[in-house]
Amino acid sequence: MRGAIAAGHELTARAGASALAAGGNAVDAAVAAGVMSWAAEPALTGPCGGGFLLIAPHRGTATLLDAFTAIPGRNLPPERKLTEIESVDVPFDARTTQVFHIGPATCAVPGAVAGLHAAHRRFGRLPWRDLVLPAAAAAQEGVPTNPGQQRVFEAIRVILTHTPETRELFAPGGRFVEVGTPVRQVALAGSIEHLAEAPDDLYRGDLARAMVDYQAVTGGRLTMEDLAAYRPVWRRPLRVAVGSHQLATNPPPSSGGVLIAHMLSVLAAVGGDRESGSAGELLVLAETMRAAARLRDRSFARLLHRGGLAAHVLGPEARLHSVAAVMAALRGVRRGAPLVHSDRGTTHISVVDGEGTAVAFTASNGSHSGVIVPGTGLHLNNMMGEEDLAVGRHLAPGVRLTSMQAPTMVTRNGRLELVVGSSGSNRLRSAITQVVWNVIEHRMDVDSAVRHPRVHVEGDRLDCEGGFDPAELERLEGWGELLNRFDGLNLYFGGANAVVVGADGALSAAGDPRRDCAGLVL
Repeated sequence: MRGAIAAGHELTARAGASALAAGGNAVDAAVAAGVMSWAAEPALTGPCGGGFLLIAPHRGTATLLDAFTAIPGRNLPPERKLTEIESVDVPFDARTTQVFHIGPATCAVPGAVAGLHAAHRRFGRLPWRDLVLPAAAAAQEGVPTNPGQQRVFEAIRVILTHTPETRELFAPGGRFVEVGTPVRQVALAGSIEHLAEAPDDLYRGDLARAMVDYQAVTGGRLTMEDLAAYRPVWRRPLRVAVGSHQLATNPPPSSGGVLIAHMLSVLAAVGGDRESGSAGELLVLAETMRAAARLRDRSFARLLHRGGLAAHVLGPEARLHSVAAVMAALRGVRRGAPLVHSDRGTTHISVVDGEGTAVAFTASNGSHSGVIVPGTGLHLNNMMGEEDLAVGRHLAPGVRLTSMQAPTMVTRNGRLELVVGSSGSNRLRSAITQVVWNVIEHRMDVDSAVRHPRVHVEGDRLDCEGGFDPAELERLEGWGELLNRFDGLNLYFGGANAVVVGADGALSAAGDPRRDCAGLVL
């Protein structure tokens, strides 16, 4: 079947392309690619993570499958001794670091396997087993580390060498993985083979018991009741008009989609008559990001789980307030914004098949917990340690954690134009916004839209990738912006993978060069 796919690694993309070539649809391709990412992108994702699938059938209504992680602790044995969350510093360059939280206490209830299997049951054509087993072979043989993966490995090296199990995988013989070094996940290969035959085993079988037993030994909160009770949730996508286009993205209780929708609606209202990369446009982008960040007050956190967040953030009052703030900034009046954290290690797959079915699949293991369950190769997530998820930690076990993940599609007059999503902590939000804006406003082709340098706001600092005209950046500094300049493109600014459908139906795909991602057209 003809189609196109963009993913976080060439092997991931080729797995999806193989499913399409075998007669599978976009959902089959997303499943095959998603499972292959466990072997090819071990620093970003795995079966113990969570994610979201935005699925738009060629006939029918788009739907969003929430397979994100949930709060653990159902029927927690009173005798279990719980440990504290551990903190480590992770560098992105000599000037930019973040504090990550890891360890057994950070593990939330995983949803990735349940989500992929639920999507396949509803929409898939090819046998589940045939889609899953190639990843087991790749994990067994080992996947050579490419430059993009090595940059991610190096960034979270302190996590990947935190325990004997992680050191054995990522620093065998005491030597940390280098470009070209294959990462062999033999134990994980066995677990994938098991999941190919019994996907429910991660929730009710031997793999579930292995995770829970190790959590009991190491002081985590995960229980068998947590796993048995987990269910993916089908939701209506969030839909928002952006000029003449319509955006479909991840709805609450996740927060990324509403913030992206807010930013794009503000950009459309302010107007896009500024040249791409100009100081004027960069200032508008920065102030739009700050305006969205200011929305994340107490009422945002309350509405996130109680309902009404979309109406609050996307209503005319909030949009007008943000537009006014952007216009004031253009007149020289600026306000700061709080630092926003989010998921650390994430990957994204965009796919469109020959019939027109589209899937945007974003998945994450956080930055990993540094804890691998012995004998299984299962690297536990650290979602309970993510700062952006703290608003939900007081809620009951089983409640979905929020996420900045935002698989997104853009249509115009009912015709699909763009499928996109990104990895990259809180830069995920700004990366998606800028790629969408590059496509719908600046009419860039997909490769240019993804490759174009990006900006991102952290508090009062404006991070700028290399590639902008130095004279335009000097103008920004003259206007009072505190710039943090990067040399060239940097993985800090996310990993956006996108497929564009042309007016004539022609497909094009681009993987983000910041992480050596890949785009393939069949």
